[in-house]
Amino acid sequence: MASRDREPFASLLLYYLFKWTVVNPVYRLYFRGRVQGAELVPQQGPLVVVANHASDFDPPILSSCVRRPVSYMAKEELFEVPVLAPAIRLYGAYPVKRGSADRSAIREALKQLDQGWAVGIFLQGTRTPDGRIPEPKLGAALIAAKAQAPLLPVSLWGTHSIFPKGAKVPRSVPLTVRIGEPIAPPASTDTKPCCWPRPNVALRRFISSMLWAGRG
Repeated sequence: MASRDREPFASLLLYYLFKWTVVNPVYRLYFRGRVQGAELVPQQGPLVVVANHASDFDPPILSSCVRRPVSYMAKEELFEVPVLAPAIRLYGAYPVKRGSADRSAIREALKQLDQGWAVGIFLQGTRTPDGRIPEPKLGAALIAAKAQAPLLPVSLWGTHSIFPKGAKVPRSVPLTVRIGEPIAPPASTDTKPCCWPRPNVALRRFISSMLWAGRG
């Protein structure tokens, strides 16, 4: 059980300031962004937000659309920059060491969940050229199982077109974010595929079907 129901007040303040002055205007006006299913997002308590990933724009867009801060992993080196470090930590980023990313990411993600944060995980584990998920990883389901936090599937449509090869500025392309019903976490942390692949299958099915649905 989490020791907090919400993120620290300072983090919430920074989130809303950044969201309403930068992210939301850019998403709504420049990208003509749409959001479907925002009312399904639990607004308190730990939550594992699981999405596809095709662009560096995905984390701030996703966090803005789910209407609460979402914590993401970041390279440990960024936390050594004097001005940047306190800002990204306040915004929910947590450090991951090179060479031990899996263990470090899981440990730090669980700490964030214990503090009432929503933690963002990309189901593929990295960016893909078209945002699709050919080989989903078990990290999100494993973290959800350990924290007993629900999984929230989110489909990001169109972000792969923001920065095509050779582009120097982001293109004004239409984007759509679709949010699904929360999925209960696995009851066990056993990672054998025969034991509990159902949440992972459900996550991939929702995200993939929403990508095929197009703009909407």
